[in-house]
Parts: sequence; structure tokens; C-alpha cells
Amino acid sequence: MARQFAALGHDLVLCARRLERLEELRGEILATHPGRTVLVRALDVDDHEAVFRVVREVDEEVGGLDRVIVNAGIGKGAPVGTGRFDANKRTITTNLVSALAQCEAAMELFRDRDRGNLVVISSMSAMRGLPKTMTAYAASKAGIATIAEGIRAEMLGRPITVTTIYPGYIRSEMNEQVAQRTPLMSSTADGVRAMVKAIERGVDEAAVPPWPWRPLGVVLRHAPLRVIRRFA
Repeated sequence: MARQFAALGHDLVLCARRLERLEELRGEILATHPGRTVLVRALDVDDHEAVFRVVREVDEEVGGLDRVIVNAGIGKGAPVGTGRFDANKRTITTNLVSALAQCEAAMELFRDRDRGNLVVISSMSAMRGLPKTMTAYAASKAGIATIAEGIRAEMLGRPITVTTIYPGYIRSEMNEQVAQRTPLMSSTADGVRAMVKAIERGVDEAAVPPWPWRPLGVVLRHAPLRVIRRFA
């Protein structure tokens, strides 16, 4: 997303745990787009105090954030009741509680200036409760999508917009082990291009890539559980 947004002319603030990788990415972007501003900050979103502090600091440094994308997430998980509460708790904490912290930090800024675009990256797994290792993950992604919808409902008629993205299978470090056996997996570039396009259009919600995930979303919402269990 950083590469593609820079190519569209956007200045960037990039936050993640591994600062050395952000610095490398910053150098790559500036070499290709020397006119861009690219700030990088080390941030673990599970450190909620740091989330608020860093968001305020970078907002002041760049003269006001126009858009905040809540994208950090993990895919750990285990069937409920199999002794891995730790894995499920970590997934819920990072994907839901820490995502809420990022939404809170962004919305404080946007409410203060009465403008802004909050983008929340959910997942197609949010459409239904999923079994086995996907149960906590699906719940966390459904939870943050519901939070985003609640904020959107409150902001109707104001120049503060909320976009919820529901990605399908897009190749990433998080799914390297399943990438080779999932026929619906999109490449990173193609999948992210669909995400960026939806965000730039300012839609409320989007399943990405649109094919096949838009029609599959309808199937997921209405299919019987014996079909849903095959998705995990």
C-alpha cells in the first residue's frame, strides 16, 4: 500500500514494529518518488499508550493526518477449548482491542478538525463465524468491522468518512504457508491494488478483489454451517 499510495502522489507516515524494514521501504519510495514525504516510526499497536502518543506526534509533525489506515493484524489462533487461550487472546487483542485504540486515536484528531478518512482493514472471514483456528480471527475481524460501521453511522452528514475493506486471500507474510494450496489467492500487488482503488474511491465498504469475493461474500453470509466449515 505504501508503494502504491506514493505512486498516486500521497505523502506517508509508516508505523510498524520493525523500524529497519520501514527505513528500507522509505529509502525505496524516496528513490522512486523523491518529491514525497515519508515518515517512519517504530510502533507496536499492542502498546496502547504508544498508539495515542505516536499518532499525535506524527499528526503534528506532518501538519495534520488526512487518512489513517488501521491495518496491523495477526493470524494466530486455535480451536476454542483446546488449551490455547493464549493464542486466541493475542489474536483478539491485536486485531480488535488494538485496532480500537488506533480508531480512537485517529478519531480524536478527526473530530477535533471535523474532517478525515478512517480506513479499517477487516477480512472476508468477518462475514460468518468460522471453525477451528479461524474462530477468534473471524470474531476479531467482525468486531472491528462493526466498530467501523458504528463510527460511520455517527459521522453521517459530516466530512469524516469511514471505509471498511474486506480482503479475500491476498498473498502476504501472514499466509505464506497456505498461499501455495489456495486457488483463490491473489498476488500481493494485485490484491493491494484493489484495496487502494477502493480506498481512493471513498466507498463505505468493499470486498477485494471484487472478483470473486463480492459474490462469495453473499454466499458466506447465507450459506448453511456445513458449507461455512469448509472455509477454515
